[in-house]
Amino acid sequence: MEITLEISLAAKPDDEIRLLVGELNDELGALYPPEQRHGLALDAIFAPHIRFFRARRDGVAVGCGGVALFSDFAEVKRMYVRPQARGQGVADAIMSRLIAETRDAGISILRLETGNRSFAAISFYRRSGFRTCPAFEPYAALPPDQVAGSVFLERVVS
Repeated sequence: MEITLEISLAAKPDDEIRLLVGELNDELGALYPPEQRHGLALDAIFAPHIRFFRARRDGVAVGCGGVALFSDFAEVKRMYVRPQARGQGVADAIMSRLIAETRDAGISILRLETGNRSFAAISFYRRSGFRTCPAFEPYAALPPDQVAGSVFLERVVS
């Protein structure tokens, strides 16, 4: 039996999205103090300049991720895959969609901020072509203690 993975645009913060983002918050909360967690609030994910996607495998939500589109770069936001779905191509599919959205918007740089204890995420991002970069706004303007646990990465989108 073939397993189907669907990546679709989420129009609003429904129950599935609330649950996925809540799980991500719980995971990050176990690793980082509040001042070092920079994830967007649920309602902010659905601002006009952000495209937010849900991944469903056989109709069950297994992951999510968004991309904020700015004038000179795009930024990955709130990317998460449930533990039981990791290592099965879900993150790759979400990232492919985020890269396509960035390219379609005419933006050539995709950036992200993640935490230095999120080893699997950092490994995934590096495998996806991301390289270390300096802190970018709004993070560059934050006090040093608020970005002490941050890793900044970017990749060229072509």
